[in-house]
Amino acid sequence: MSQSLQRALTILVELGEDPKTLDQLAATLAVHKSTVLRLLQTMEADRFVTHDTGHRYTLGSRLFELANHALERRDVRTLGRPHLEALNADTGQTVHLATYESGEAIYIDKLDATQSVRMYSRVGRPAPLHCTAVGKVLVAAHPRAQWPAIAERLDYHQFTERTIRTPEQYLTELDRVAAQGFAEDHEEHESFVNCVAAPVRDGTGAVVAAISVSVPEVLLDHEQVLGLLPRVRATAEAVSAELGWNPRADPRPSEHPKGTP
Repeated sequence: MSQSLQRALTILVELGEDPKTLDQLAATLAVHKSTVLRLLQTMEADRFVTHDTGHRYTLGSRLFELANHALERRDVRTLGRPHLEALNADTGQTVHLATYESGEAIYIDKLDATQSVRMYSRVGRPAPLHCTAVGKVLVAAHPRAQWPAIAERLDYHQFTERTIRTPEQYLTELDRVAAQGFAEDHEEHESFVNCVAAPVRDGTGAVVAAISVSVPEVLLDHEQVLGLLPRVRATAEAVSAELGWNPRADPRPSEHPKGTP
């Protein structure tokens, strides 16, 4: 990779976190400000970055256009969106759609709750596999022989007192998820937030995504969130049908998720 390209990519990553000044970017790249300015001017000409009157740089509209095009090419996101909107309108709660990519669960769509409460999650951000409902659903869909290797390589960062902390606990949780056909996050990722998730399958029966509803405890308690499970499952089944899944023709669908090794 060329040095200029590497620096440009680093700039984009930095701006994806927060707006930055020329001085801050130059310090991050450990190069003179004139070098960074030339890169920024080139990137700004193609709308990859922009700057305000205070000379703080942010991501530009061209990058968001490309990101949206990439997301729209995912059939599960395009076909699933109307069903996610219906679930969001029906429950009034935050709805997520996630897929498994390169060893991570990635949020590819999100509809915020109709109330003022907002979740920390964001489209394009990874969902921790060990403590989110979508992550558990996607990993549980792997062949069981792959579970131990996945469990051993996880970080097990402790987000709350309820977060799973060991591979042994995680494998037990995956057994439970596989047996019941859904997963929950009982205040494991964010304190006082409960979540339930169900798998989405394609025409072969492979799990290609997970749909979840997340609710703060102040709005619904744990049991009430579990009460939303039938609607989450119905939504996942509706999206699966859009993708060609027929449970009658495939009574025991494959547990191998699309894109896994």
